[in-house]
Amino acid sequence: MPFAQLKDRALVSVSGPDAESFLQNILTTDLDALATGEAKPGALLTPQGKILFDFLISRAGKNLFRLECRSDISDDIMRRLMLYKLRAKVEIAKVDQGLVAVAWGDDSTTSQFDSTPVADARFLDAAVNRFYGATAAGGDPAEWQALRIAHGIAESGSDYQLGDAFPHDVLLDETGGVGFRKGCYVGQEVVSRMQHRGTARRRVLIVSAEQPLPVPGTELTVAGRPVGTLGTAAGTAGLVIARIDRVKAALDAGQPIMADDVPVSLTIPAWAKFIFPQEPVGAEEA
Repeated sequence: MPFAQLKDRALVSVSGPDAESFLQNILTTDLDALATGEAKPGALLTPQGKILFDFLISRAGKNLFRLECRSDISDDIMRRLMLYKLRAKVEIAKVDQGLVAVAWGDDSTTSQFDSTPVADARFLDAAVNRFYGATAAGGDPAEWQALRIAHGIAESGSDYQLGDAFPHDVLLDETGGVGFRKGCYVGQEVVSRMQHRGTARRRVLIVSAEQPLPVPGTELTVAGRPVGTLGTAAGTAGLVIARIDRVKAALDAGQPIMADDVPVSLTIPAWAKFIFPQEPVGAEEA
């Protein structure tokens, strides 16, 4: 069973009688659809609809939620949540010994971790589980990055910068990270407009090459024109957030897509429902 200890992750707890309504009113995730034993992706957005913080959210008990996020932004998430707290009866705290591990494969629920598995709902075509407060010797974080790449799962920091991406850009609309039938939340108007008008043009794609890819942050270009930016890369495979209209135009014209001097191929993750546009896409939403 492959696994990895994720030392760059942290846990923030939100508890109290108003915890669910408090989070439901500000986060993109629909907590009415969050089952016990699963971790769904989500985001706290700017009023303009861009991702301010990303995380995985799960239930940790009655009136208790657990947000798993990058350790380097955990304090900032807590401060932002405190700004929205007002008179809500909630407690927001960093989890002591907030250790995070991940395991995948058919036997990923029967591991050596002394912790209850929580299914990572982002993976629609693979069995992936998170383990909280658990430690295990060994494991290979590089294998975890390779798994994310293979399944087209983007994360902030390594694949995009916070404040620069809409939820649709990183496929939160397809991995259960956005509740389109819930009430209002911060940034909801912009996200709903993009969904109903079908104006999302930037999407996560899987990039592959016949030689090692250049460093993350490298622009992908067609005839010198940028089409996307390389994120996580491992050897000849990686992730990119790209303009799918420009990629489709290049494919139709038989033009090579380049990452520096490396020719690359781009594919849509196998589980994703979006397709390359069949006709010109309308003006991009603000």
